[in-house]
Amino acid sequence: MSMELALCLITLFGLAGIGTPIGYSIMLASLVYLGMAGMDLALTGEKILQGLYKSFVLLAVPLFIVAANIMNAGTISERLLNFCVAAVGRFRGGLGHVNVVASLIFSGMSGSAVADAAGIGKIIIEMMTKDGRYSGGYAAAITAASATIGPIIPPSIPMVLYALVSNASIGALFLAGIVPGLVMGAVLMAMNTYLAHKRGFALEEPVPLRQLPKVTANAFPALLMPVILLYGIYGGVTTPTEAAAVAALYALLLSGIFYRALSLKGLYSIFVESARASASVGVVIGGALILNFIVVSENIPGMVSAYLTGIDMHPLMFLLLINVLILLLGCVLDATTIILVIVPLFIPACKALGIDLVHFGVLVVVNSMIGLITPPYGILLFVINAVTGIKLRDIISEVWAFLGVLLLALIVLILFPDLVLFLPRLFGYAG
Repeated sequence: MSMELALCLITLFGLAGIGTPIGYSIMLASLVYLGMAGMDLALTGEKILQGLYKSFVLLAVPLFIVAANIMNAGTISERLLNFCVAAVGRFRGGLGHVNVVASLIFSGMSGSAVADAAGIGKIIIEMMTKDGRYSGGYAAAITAASATIGPIIPPSIPMVLYALVSNASIGALFLAGIVPGLVMGAVLMAMNTYLAHKRGFALEEPVPLRQLPKVTANAFPALLMPVILLYGIYGGVTTPTEAAAVAALYALLLSGIFYRALSLKGLYSIFVESARASASVGVVIGGALILNFIVVSENIPGMVSAYLTGIDMHPLMFLLLINVLILLLGCVLDATTIILVIVPLFIPACKALGIDLVHFGVLVVVNSMIGLITPPYGILLFVINAVTGIKLRDIISEVWAFLGVLLLALIVLILFPDLVLFLPRLFGYAG
């Protein structure tokens, strides 16, 4: 390791350790490297602008953020919840099942775990804790766990970012996320069923069958969004970035005109909040672009790849070790930072070991999402604590069961790559 890189890393970890936002920490550390290496500091701006201009796919990120915020501000979330209550609320632990199914549906619209937890999650926690039917900790824990499905089922902001650093097909990544997302939903519902019977949760009053058509029709326009998105991408009508624009426009028309649930003042607030969220992601992306230039200059990916191939490591062992590393990093870093800064180090090694980059990408995203609910620093735990006021220790005490089954699902996805690659191969994306 060169002296310049050592100083860069010391600066990076030092700034992050005192609470400096990670994007700014990366940029300042990069400036230290460039200065110590005698390079022009203007390279920082040049590399960031080059990376942004060449990555049309990055436009999908703010567009999906806008779409999610519009749906949370309008009545779309409530209508989807009513549909889920009618569909699965009649079983024991029904509102827990509603929580998971709502996340599965909502994930086909927002692509963001935080949007899921802060929006539809807040509403259903209030439903679950009403009259003391579920403890606040349990409601918050299953909400946080189910929100991790959001970025797995398409569309997915983390998968867009992974496509940026790996050059993997976004279409293949989106398809590859469907089965893993369903597997995650299934194990969460299984655990909810087990806990509901063990703790004797009360049965919800079932929605009469005669009301199902009305409830379904009420939510039908919102349920169409994932269909429109997937048809646009895989029918060859739109690129993933254009599909993100369609999603934002459709959400706007649905909330503002069809449901008449959005005012101009509310729309202004949505745009301001979306701009802030997009800017925070953009700062991390900008920092990652210049840091990746430094990493390539130091030939770190090449050295990692040469070392791993030199010791003849089995691809499965490599995947297990990398997943353990990402799980640990996920406890302290957000998914955006992991995907943009850490993952590029291992892409050449994946290629050298013959690991499918689509399979690897889905594992990385699933792993990063599990990190969002891993105590003590899981971001989703803090998000739900902030929007509901439920004590953090109560959430953490209940989240372990759901964390366990999600880790079990991750192991299954590692050991059986065909589960991930089945749909991409079916549509001709993967070999």
